[in-house]
Amino acid sequence: MATIRKYLQNNRGQALVEMALVLPVLLLILAGTIEFGRVLNQYLVVTAAAREGARAAVVGGNDYEVSETAKKAAASIDTSGMDVSVTPADRPRGSAVTVTVTKPIQIMTPLISKFFPEKPSVQGQVIMRME
Repeated sequence: MATIRKYLQNNRGQALVEMALVLPVLLLILAGTIEFGRVLNQYLVVTAAAREGARAAVVGGNDYEVSETAKKAAASIDTSGMDVSVTPADRPRGSAVTVTVTKPIQIMTPLISKFFPEKPSVQGQVIMRME
């Protein structure tokens, strides 16, 4: 009877089992937070690139100059696959010009990437009036 009480009062194994149950959930939350931060960073950079591209467009830049300006503004991220579109093609003074920058993103955490069947992308769009 004394040996049964000794095992019932021993809590060393309990902490190990609790940690084994909780640790995967905590790691998934941590990985999700890191991925969210990465995606948010890319969204902010793409939006800033669209803003810089729109500024280049309203001062009279052609589509190539607008695209290059936007890509230079997004130099802190990988610009491969980045698409810059400028509408409308003819831009008379006083009209609105729209610059849209789209960039596909890669989810680094394998478990989280299973939730995205297609490759996700971030998009920034800015509308400015021609000067």
